[in-house]
Amino acid sequence: MATTASPTIIVPLWRAAHGRTGDKGNRANISVIAWAPELYPLLVEQITEAAVMQVFAHRRPSRVQRFELPRLHAMNFVIDDVLDGGVNDALNLDSHGKSLSFLLLDLPLQVPAALAPLLCGPESTR
Repeated sequence: MATTASPTIIVPLWRAAHGRTGDKGNRANISVIAWAPELYPLLVEQITEAAVMQVFAHRRPSRVQRFELPRLHAMNFVIDDVLDGGVNDALNLDSHGKSLSFLLLDLPLQVPAALAPLLCGPESTR
């Protein structure tokens, strides 16, 4: 029996979630919070530790850990050795890591077309 796959769209992660970044020493943490509870399973499935490691590969992190917060429809990523030594050691303009969530929020996310009304952005009414 043939099955038909539901149509999907690919959007940047920021259309499905927002983020918040913090730092301590040479470690950054980035929270990714779904705009709607229905989008959270997509985040868990697609925004993996490996995907985050790839986004920050140019900063050579030593480890990425993901902590799921399903009641909040959120995840927190802890990224080690990503801040060029930390605030006091780095020559980097963003040694605090406050804007790192924007790198992550640009990841492509595959979304079922039926969930498109839940997305934020130019075509949404949110």
